[in-house]
Amino acid sequence: MEKEGRSEKTMEYRVLLKECTGEIEEKKSRFICVIRPVHSEQEASAFIEEMKKKYWDARHNCSAFVIGSRQELTRCSDDGEPGGTAGRPMLEVLSGEGLCDVAAVVTRYFGGTLLGTGGLVRAYSGAVKEALAHAETGMMRYGVRLKIGTDYNSVGRIQHLLGKRGILPEAEYGEAVSFLVTVPAGEAEALRKEITEATNGKAVLTEQEKIYFVDKE
Repeated sequence: MEKEGRSEKTMEYRVLLKECTGEIEEKKSRFICVIRPVHSEQEASAFIEEMKKKYWDARHNCSAFVIGSRQELTRCSDDGEPGGTAGRPMLEVLSGEGLCDVAAVVTRYFGGTLLGTGGLVRAYSGAVKEALAHAETGMMRYGVRLKIGTDYNSVGRIQHLLGKRGILPEAEYGEAVSFLVTVPAGEAEALRKEITEATNGKAVLTEQEKIYFVDKE
């Protein structure tokens, strides 16, 4: 789950949790926006081609994508619209929202009336904003997966401490009890101390792995 090449282990970045769509109309032209999570330039390109095939009869299928936890790779296309009136405004909306690993395609069905450069910029950026109004997003955080082993007498105290922190554990019940939890890396030591004190040292916490995990907004 941890991605290669990340040097800043405390880094957090915003991601789209699932595909979202939106549509606006401007002087009888329809602007249909689809935004999807992607994790590579190849995945973004495949998504763009998919939308072009789906809306093969449209006048334009403009696109933009942002790849990387620091928005390292960005691309955009006006797909026949006047330069800078479609892809760039779309990209600026995605970047401005702080989104990473995301691609957007706005399909235009021409309504017969020219919009002018200003009108096109407003329409393409507006279509992306409309789709994002229906988006589910989360923060990708760097964390630690911990296993908490304990006896049955300490279960209630541990559940209480986890509940105060909003942590939902995976529980396994046998002769003893174990909880699997994921917490931000910076909170692991404080949690360890709290649980150790609350159980008089009867609970044993062991680190399973370091991972990136999604915290829903």
